[in-house]
Amino acid sequence: MKSHRLVSRRMALAGGLAAPFVARVGGARADSITIRMGALKLIHSITPWFYERFLPAGYTLEVIPFESPTDCKSAVVTRSVDFGTFGIAAGILGAAAHEPVVVFGSACNKGMAVVARKDGPIETLKDLNGKRVAIWPGSTQEVFILERLRMEGMTIRDVESVRVSFSEMPAALARGDIDAYVDAEPGPGNSLFSGVGKIVEYPYSTPMGSLNMIMGAHRETIDQKPDLARIVLNLQKQGSEYAMSHPDEMVNMAVTKLGMKREAVALSVKNVELNWKMTPEMVAAGRTYADHMLELKQIRALPDFATFFDTKISDQLSV
Repeated sequence: MKSHRLVSRRMALAGGLAAPFVARVGGARADSITIRMGALKLIHSITPWFYERFLPAGYTLEVIPFESPTDCKSAVVTRSVDFGTFGIAAGILGAAAHEPVVVFGSACNKGMAVVARKDGPIETLKDLNGKRVAIWPGSTQEVFILERLRMEGMTIRDVESVRVSFSEMPAALARGDIDAYVDAEPGPGNSLFSGVGKIVEYPYSTPMGSLNMIMGAHRETIDQKPDLARIVLNLQKQGSEYAMSHPDEMVNMAVTKLGMKREAVALSVKNVELNWKMTPEMVAAGRTYADHMLELKQIRALPDFATFFDTKISDQLSV
């Protein structure tokens, strides 16, 4: 493995975004090319931390973690980072607003759950009626729960929606501030390990399947630096395949880099499917996502899919 060192510093990002720390790996030469990679502080966004195993000579990597999918997407749009892994919903929101965001790869399926208190009365989605449910606005999880409620003959007005960040949801449930939450891993794993929570369901029964996170870039980055984009998607390919075949190392990476609880992450990895390829099924699920978001009035118009989805690099790597 290439030698590397971790440096802690604050990085001011355009649009008022700030990441708590940046990890730089790879040989730090003056003539090296630095790849600025945005990632979420979630187990199913862990793949970029594995890139260092496969980083080509002459490149360094900065992994910049974000709390929310929209913040990571906005960093891509402002080019504060070169590439990012974030929820498909955040990408659609940006593309529908005519932001120059492009999906050029997949990143993760699954990785979400509806969780309630273990000692509470909530057993099914219908039991959420009138309950306080934590949902992060603009997230993939929000799209899923709205569609699942619709499938059960309910709407968001049937629950008391509470805005809580992903990382705070398990603690809010433990305190009794909320009755349930719709979170990304390792939140559900944390609640299971602590004994506070139980899984109401994994919400993968919608036409959207289990599509969750994607690889995104600015349109000009794809157009002007296709070779760099190809290198990064290949790193995602190698990193995701390695992590999925070494789940113990996935757990270790989440503990080491993101400070997560080992026992909770060990439960979470069972609900995570890291990937990279833009399959026809993935693209179809993304279009279905957008249709649901339009129907739910989360967006005013569908994205221009001809520019939003770019499968060229993924197709090349699939040969």
